[in-house]
Amino acid sequence: MSHESTPQPEGPLAGYLVVDLSRALAGPHAGMMLADLGARVIKIENPGTGDDTRGWGPPFVGPDDDPQATYFFSCNRNKESIALDLKSDDGRTILRELLERADVVIENFRPGVLDRLGFSAADMHAINPALVILSITGFGHDGPESRRSGYDQILQGEAGLMSLTGSGPDDPQRVGVPIADLLSGMYGAFGTLAALLERERTGQGQIVRTSLLAALVGVHAFQGTRATVAGEVPQAQGNHHPSIAPYGLFHCRGGSVQISVGSEKLWRTFAITFGIDADRPEFSSNAERVQNRDQVIEEVERVFANYEAEPLLALLNEAGIPAGKVRTLDEVYAWDQVHSQGLVIDVDHQVLGNVTLPGPPLRFFSTADTAETTLKAHTAPPLLNQNGDQVRQWLGLLPTDDDGGTSESADADERGR
Repeated sequence: MSHESTPQPEGPLAGYLVVDLSRALAGPHAGMMLADLGARVIKIENPGTGDDTRGWGPPFVGPDDDPQATYFFSCNRNKESIALDLKSDDGRTILRELLERADVVIENFRPGVLDRLGFSAADMHAINPALVILSITGFGHDGPESRRSGYDQILQGEAGLMSLTGSGPDDPQRVGVPIADLLSGMYGAFGTLAALLERERTGQGQIVRTSLLAALVGVHAFQGTRATVAGEVPQAQGNHHPSIAPYGLFHCRGGSVQISVGSEKLWRTFAITFGIDADRPEFSSNAERVQNRDQVIEEVERVFANYEAEPLLALLNEAGIPAGKVRTLDEVYAWDQVHSQGLVIDVDHQVLGNVTLPGPPLRFFSTADTAETTLKAHTAPPLLNQNGDQVRQWLGLLPTDDDGGTSESADADERGR
């Protein structure tokens, strides 16, 4: 074993074992968050096909005889992969061995599927009473619509998010990323950490449940209280804030910028900077500006028409007005500020070699000397069954074959979201 002069951080969850039975995005995203924090995450996949996202493309990259889906890369860094047929004796035996050692298991099967495989929550807690089980579904685990299949865009519509997004009430739009999946994974990871913390006091595991529906309702924020408290029905209104003005995207000469004038002090500074009469009756308070939004937009774009985007952003910044541009993703990943925050990482992939990935969004620092303790050693998303033999050897079991099982795999369509 080599000894470095400066020990490398292992992450706050070093020593924890997570068994990831989930597929697609919600559960795998939760598992990746835990892996980013240093947990050992072993991903269980169907033999032959693996996680559905291995086939979601284009884009695919790599050799024609072994194409790699970039979608899979987005939610499986820092994990190991073993292919198990959970309908076979071998697959069930290995899963039981893993559950005995695990701290967390993540699953997004439809309600009842794990029960039929012999791994209900009660079964898993009989194997390991300290196990924390994270279970994610589409519409919730109970209630009249619990057995509906839940996919991200379906839930964006059903949970009201699309009614708030778009150029207007007649133009509902999905968010440009699978936000229901991502948020349910984030809520799931958050709940898992809370359950692990409680386990420190009680010694007992528990079940953490969330859903795509719950995650989206959970982020309705002020739009939700507009509905429940004020009795309003919020609607999409494009790139302008429903309760603050001016706040949104505004056109200038040959382009556009975004501004956020979120206080009366900022409004007066903004008005002075651009020669606008801040005390006009229709502009005299935020409530008046919201009521007269079209006039505000017209006035702001009138003065912005004298500027191109970069000089305008410089002027706004000098005046202390929060402002920014709309970047494309290639611009984002080339941005030095993104790199400074560790949001771009390089990993070594077995097929592709060096690969650049989006990085983890959390950083950690020592309170003693403010030295960064963030986990820096990242691994590429695994090939299917890349770690199968290693996991079996770690468990003390002889491998049955090179693929981790050859009998028919559990029906992928039975898995929920």
